[in-house]
Amino acid sequence: MTQDELTRRELLKILAAGAATAGGISACKSIQGEKVKPEFKGNPILGMVPLPQSGPWPTQDPFLFCVHHNDQYPEGNAACGPAASLQGRQIGQDFSGLDGWNMYHGDTVPGFPRHPHRGFETVTVVKQGIIDHSDSLGATARYGHGDVQWLTAGNGINHAEMFPLLEADKNNPMDFFQIWLNLPAKHKRVAPHFSMFWKDDIPKVKHTDPNGKSTHVQMISGGYNSTEALKPPPNSWAFAPENRVAIWTIDLEPGAAWTLPATDPGINRNLYLVEGQALSLAEQPFGERLKIAVHPEANLLIENGAQPNRILLLQGKPIAEPVVQHGPFVMNTREEIIEAIHDYQRDQFGGWPWANKDPIHKRDAGRFAHHADDTKDVPT
Repeated sequence: MTQDELTRRELLKILAAGAATAGGISACKSIQGEKVKPEFKGNPILGMVPLPQSGPWPTQDPFLFCVHHNDQYPEGNAACGPAASLQGRQIGQDFSGLDGWNMYHGDTVPGFPRHPHRGFETVTVVKQGIIDHSDSLGATARYGHGDVQWLTAGNGINHAEMFPLLEADKNNPMDFFQIWLNLPAKHKRVAPHFSMFWKDDIPKVKHTDPNGKSTHVQMISGGYNSTEALKPPPNSWAFAPENRVAIWTIDLEPGAAWTLPATDPGINRNLYLVEGQALSLAEQPFGERLKIAVHPEANLLIENGAQPNRILLLQGKPIAEPVVQHGPFVMNTREEIIEAIHDYQRDQFGGWPWANKDPIHKRDAGRFAHHADDTKDVPT
């Protein structure tokens, strides 16, 4: 079917959903009450806040947003949706967590149908599960099970992120982070594009402590010792090494000890204790799901408890520019937000070349990326 221009009501519905998902402008700022010390004086723990059970996590500049999607989807049906009743769910807006999973904005297949972005980047780090990408530039991708997509929304893109349940005879667990990294003013209107970081290409380091316990560090951005991450998109704040942007997942075996090395002064550094299992940071015990701000100039000793643990590290030099957010648009001024809304109403950031708002790819497609310039990319 053809795709008519969105009505004002439809646009407002998308913007409202985006604002709810993003947690509004407050999610773009440091959490009130955190005490950030001007200099390191011995205790590297600068502040902490609990992580909500659902919805976005608190972040600091240059990051705007972080959410952990962890859905225990059942077997898939013939349409790659859940082979289970959808009764009791508000279809189109299902964040209920009923039976351990959500449909989100999906009708048949879970996920996030067509929606716009402008002015920032999304970094989608998938541990388990499959994501089907389709966008207004005509690009498509299927990725997951350890892959990462780095999307520069820039001047504006309309895309769908759907979660096809490909396994018909077993469960389809979904576990991924989506992180929004801000763009500086000079790059907010760059041409949109995405890069695929396939699982086997992402640098990983294994550290074994004196007791033989291992810590595994995966680097989506930012180097560790002599190991460098893959190159981020050229207009990203992460592209310049001096901005010290690091996106790492850190997996610790029970009893493992590892030291997070110090970085430059003035860098915002936050650790997300994803699992909520007992561990200690700088000999201070923690046992909850927390965001912990730590001093960038401290070499931080992490000692794990009796259970496997996972930590997400987000760090970077602050962009330190005004942030004005309205749902899926993040700019520097209110006038730029109004312009973004008008631009989207006019042409939907390039239109929508797909037959429906929530396209998925063939069940047997495998992992791939087909870019707008007709180049193709598959994992090796």
